[in-house]
Amino acid sequence: MSSTFVSVAAQGLLIAVVLGVLTWLCSLPTRDASLADRVWSAFIAIPAGLYVWRFGTDTRTLVMVSLIVVWALRLGLYVTLRNWGHGEDRRYQAIRARNQPGFALKSLWLVFLLQAVLGWIVGWPVLAAIGPDRTDWSAWDAIGAAIAAMGLLMEAVADAQLTRFRRARGTADRVLDTGLWRWSRHPNYFGECCLWWGLGLMALSAGGLGAAWSLASPVLMTVLLLRVSGVSLLEQDIGDRRPAYRDYIARTSAFIPWPPKRGRSP
Repeated sequence: MSSTFVSVAAQGLLIAVVLGVLTWLCSLPTRDASLADRVWSAFIAIPAGLYVWRFGTDTRTLVMVSLIVVWALRLGLYVTLRNWGHGEDRRYQAIRARNQPGFALKSLWLVFLLQAVLGWIVGWPVLAAIGPDRTDWSAWDAIGAAIAAMGLLMEAVADAQLTRFRRARGTADRVLDTGLWRWSRHPNYFGECCLWWGLGLMALSAGGLGAAWSLASPVLMTVLLLRVSGVSLLEQDIGDRRPAYRDYIARTSAFIPWPPKRGRSP
């Protein structure tokens, strides 16, 4: 790797860290560490924009950055509108309770700087695709772009279905099991993973095995969504809060969309 490439990568990390510190400062008077969720997509998109600005665009990086910008704007707006006026998310309330006293300061590295670094890593496919030895657009790029676009669309549709369900009356004790949610308990997370695996494939198309390090992005995102902040965390106690969810778990795939098991229909 050239010194210029390393320097630009470091600048991307610095931008993410600065954004994390600024968001942390905003969280202090409101006592709302879940502000990190609202800027999560910016931790990824802004450094990606820097990379293509410094090295220029070709068909591949233009497609990649366009997908990331659309994803970032949609997700950032969706999370902001969903959480507006509701105070700190209960997941962050639990983190706050576990890290008292002094969580206000601890949240700087436990929440904001951690997410800044993770977001920077997730953006590595674009960094790999701008390398000096990148190849021309190929069929693998088309396949990767199609997977990423499909994932972006699935995530958006799943979130829209969930929003409509939550706004309907009489759904407090019910479970969303129609639309994409009939086939997967977390179709939005599956769509998110498809996005990053598709972009990872495009990075490999650009740099071959020399760009394999960028697959840390989809691997990290998959682990986060399955084992850390996604499926595992959300389903820890949902069966106690919503008994109908237990039957939903028994008949519905946790992640990969799959026909529901027969004989388990509500």
